[in-house]
Amino acid sequence: MGSLGFRGEALASISSVSRLTLSSRSVGAESGWQVVTEGRDMEASVSPSSQPQGTSVEVRDLFFNTPARRKFMKTERTEFKHLEEVVKRLALSRFDVAFSLRHNAKMIHQLRVASSELEMERRIAALCGSAFIDNALRVNVAAEASGLRLSGWMGMPTFSRGQADMQYFFVNNRIIRDKVVNHAIRQAYEDVLYHGRHPAYVLYLELDPALVDVNVHPTKHEVRFRESRLVHDFLFRTLHRVIADARPQDQLETPETVSPGHSEMQLNSAPGQLASENSFEQGRMALHPQRPATSQHSAGEVREQISAYGNLHTAEAATGMAAGGAGGLSGFRPQLAAPPMPEISAEECPPLGFAVAQLHGVYILSQNDKGLVVVDMHAAHERIVYERMKAAWENDAIRSQPLLVPVSMAVSSGEADCAEEQRDTFSQLGIEINRLGEETLVIRQVPVALAKADAEKLIRGMLTDMMAYGSSSRVRQHINELLGTMACHGAVRANRQLSLQEMNALLRDMEQTERSGQCNHGRPTWTQMTMNDLDKLFMRGQ
Repeated sequence: MGSLGFRGEALASISSVSRLTLSSRSVGAESGWQVVTEGRDMEASVSPSSQPQGTSVEVRDLFFNTPARRKFMKTERTEFKHLEEVVKRLALSRFDVAFSLRHNAKMIHQLRVASSELEMERRIAALCGSAFIDNALRVNVAAEASGLRLSGWMGMPTFSRGQADMQYFFVNNRIIRDKVVNHAIRQAYEDVLYHGRHPAYVLYLELDPALVDVNVHPTKHEVRFRESRLVHDFLFRTLHRVIADARPQDQLETPETVSPGHSEMQLNSAPGQLASENSFEQGRMALHPQRPATSQHSAGEVREQISAYGNLHTAEAATGMAAGGAGGLSGFRPQLAAPPMPEISAEECPPLGFAVAQLHGVYILSQNDKGLVVVDMHAAHERIVYERMKAAWENDAIRSQPLLVPVSMAVSSGEADCAEEQRDTFSQLGIEINRLGEETLVIRQVPVALAKADAEKLIRGMLTDMMAYGSSSRVRQHINELLGTMACHGAVRANRQLSLQEMNALLRDMEQTERSGQCNHGRPTWTQMTMNDLDKLFMRGQ
């Protein structure tokens, strides 16, 4: 139960279709021993060897004695990539073991034992690329009560991939692919990941081996957790909080490279907490004193805005929004005051620096200690407004509205049982659902913000999630979608000329707002160009 379950059949199978040499020397042994086999006859010759401590496996002429099988092999490059991936997974799972990989007499990887965190990051940079480790957040969280521990590195949302080709998740040092784990990680990156992109991560989950079954699949890449909902919630909450707690200075203080030769410019992210009193909205009020001052909105007022916005379904309303921009939704613009922000001394340069100019009414140019910061002002303000609205909404419990006509829906007996078991969860989300029969449910009330939504479709989706992952976030997703749309239309639009005071207010808000490195659609809001980057553009010092 505490081992990886290796039994040796694979090694015997490989030796039967190749020329295999196995050399090994145990700890404290005076010399090593070597076993050589060729083909299916399995006639092995054993002899002493000068092998250093450890084990070496050499496979040559694969399928030399089964030519029909050899014809079905892919190109040399493709087959080598498969082998390299196996070595990469092993090297990421055991930092206490050294690995070397040669191909056609060329050294591909030579990885030493990594005992410190810096050495671990160097190994990850060698295997996954220095760009990943340069744009990764460190994770190291333990839940003492449940005996779970999560550690590793997760890529910033701006360091996303077109394919899910840089995702390594280990359970007790065993690499696995599990739908519960994948769902929790994907949910943690919700509303910060661009559509169609995939997160990158190298994560390690440790728990009692008795709480996970690794024998549900012959390859042992799939597992079954005894408490799948506990694992799901722990992973989601941990990773979600790590993304939210990132600060601009965390990214700017990261070394530009872990291994030499990396010179790519990467987008950075700057999540924080709530916006300051010296907010962007107040800066705009200073420029336009005829407008009313910013007021404190309660969760109830935001709820009324959501309800009103959800009723705007006519083509005329949509046309008015598109034509009027931010002004077209003046009645729904969230102008929420926030806690005061500490003063910044003249000698101290904040992470995002101080604004120097506005470019074509779209970008803010700012100077910090590193060089130049470029900010997409609409995307940045959109995230700030969105996070304020979510904070106001979550300050109060979700309120429900009884349905004028209860909705009856036919379900399977398993779904009906799940609905009964999760009745408290539905109630917390503002949903009242009762069981009328063996395979019949009735929906009596839903959240006020979702009064116009398809209640039956929503409940079916939630039941599917609950049966597969133990929980569902569909209600909050629907509410967040409405908030996000409102924030997008309520944020400052392009071609709006801003004063330096307004631009600096927006930069300070970004430094204090969670997930401000991405807008609500996952686009980056700012990027850093260091003095080295600028010098390279103009070939200075070369």
